[in-house]
Amino acid sequence: MKVVIAEKPSVARDLARVMGAKEVKDGYIAGNGYAFTYAFGHLVQLCTPQAYGYNSWTISNLPIIPSTFKLESKKVKRDGKQMDDTGAVKQLNTIKSLLEQAEEIIVATDAGREGELIFRNIYYFLGSKVPFKRLWISSQTDKAIKEGFANLKAGTEYDSLYMSARSRSESDWLIGINATQAITLAAGNKGLLSLGRVQTPTLAMICSRYLENKDFKPQAFYKIQAGFEKDNISFKATSNKIDKKDVAEQTIARLTVGSNARVAKVEAKETKEQPPLLFDLTSLQQDANKKYGYSADQTLSIAQTLYEKKVITYPRTGSRYIGEDVFEEIGALFQHLSDTADESISSIAKNLIGAKLNKRSVDDKKVTDHHALLVTDEKPGPMLKEQQNVYNMIAKRMVESFSEVCIKDITTVTIDAQGVELIAKGTVIKQYGWRLSAEQIEAPDEDKNNDDQDNENAQLPKLLAEELLQILTLELAERFTKARPIHTEASLLKAMETSGKEIEDDEMRQAMKDCGLGTPATRAATIET
Repeated sequence: MKVVIAEKPSVARDLARVMGAKEVKDGYIAGNGYAFTYAFGHLVQLCTPQAYGYNSWTISNLPIIPSTFKLESKKVKRDGKQMDDTGAVKQLNTIKSLLEQAEEIIVATDAGREGELIFRNIYYFLGSKVPFKRLWISSQTDKAIKEGFANLKAGTEYDSLYMSARSRSESDWLIGINATQAITLAAGNKGLLSLGRVQTPTLAMICSRYLENKDFKPQAFYKIQAGFEKDNISFKATSNKIDKKDVAEQTIARLTVGSNARVAKVEAKETKEQPPLLFDLTSLQQDANKKYGYSADQTLSIAQTLYEKKVITYPRTGSRYIGEDVFEEIGALFQHLSDTADESISSIAKNLIGAKLNKRSVDDKKVTDHHALLVTDEKPGPMLKEQQNVYNMIAKRMVESFSEVCIKDITTVTIDAQGVELIAKGTVIKQYGWRLSAEQIEAPDEDKNNDDQDNENAQLPKLLAEELLQILTLELAERFTKARPIHTEASLLKAMETSGKEIEDDEMRQAMKDCGLGTPATRAATIET
């Protein structure tokens, strides 16, 4: 008999159905040579300090560093005491009984670091020696499940993934247990003060931004804006910022309405704006927070439900790329979207069928454990509004990511008005490309360049160097510097993802530039904490 261990009952039921097992037992489903059993997330955990003889919180006990970490069944807190979770104990006994009859184990927990740890902890806690193979799939469709069972991986291929998960788990224990006890005792033991490897640096970023915002003193600066017109097209040109008011007043005094200004330089440049990459979990959470106000945890929960409904691929991915093998199936997915998606998405998807697709999001070397988020070929059934919103975001991003580049003509005009340099800019979109379907989320205030916005015009007339223009309006505009805004969940997710770049030590920053706090799968839980 082959024993399949899934992460939760619903997944075990799905796998059993696809593989023809129909006999429902207590804690598993049997049939066709298989027994499909399941965990409820983490059934096994690292032992508490009490298991190592540390029964009280005292400074003399610290640091607590076990020579070998021990495992125990999941505990729950009742009346201030850690007690066995009876449901976990019962399910562990069921799994143990099945493993004693097994010739082979198939690991079907989530195909990721935490899923690997869930299985390995059960396996080692129960002392099993049965050989195991790995089911590694990125979607829950019947087709993906059948292909996965036909192409099982050797369990040893994921030893490094397990060691990574184990290191994360044990380091969290060491820092969480020791630092929490130390700071709680140092503060007089008046209440629990929790510290964590990811939680505390994240809290520090929130506090740092809050204090920076609270203590910020706006500074006034000034800009001269002049209005012009040619060929019935009105436009404005703006000076660079001037810090002192008296200097700004002296400068604008040199100019008069009705006087001429000279076009010093005209620069026209064609720019190609590539489409956005496909979503990973973090970028999906950021955009869902900006567009709908969903929390990171809420978006993860919605995406997990959509995954279990088989309509999107594995949500806890940290990659924004797909491999060449998955790219071969994209045309079929566009056919699916053209038949089933909302009109705004289906019309673009239709145009992409048979077209030459943009391959910016296709790179085998940049695919991690799982590829970027995609819809599957499963027809969506009725969905809650929140689920429909997130599904549409993923579908819309797909049609954007594989569409043509957006081509713009950007013109920058430098005007000399009595020695005062004024700048006017205008942008004309020659080819909309991916922007035809895009509802781009506005960038956070801290990412915007307000200076450029002052110079921007909806339209510019054709202008030539040395041409004279009459000044029609003049204004001395007062502006104020702005504090970086207090973190939203979207900006905090981005800050966590790129936190390695904020390290002050040059050598350490270089080493950590591509590292962040937490993983796509854990950042939401950290924020909730």
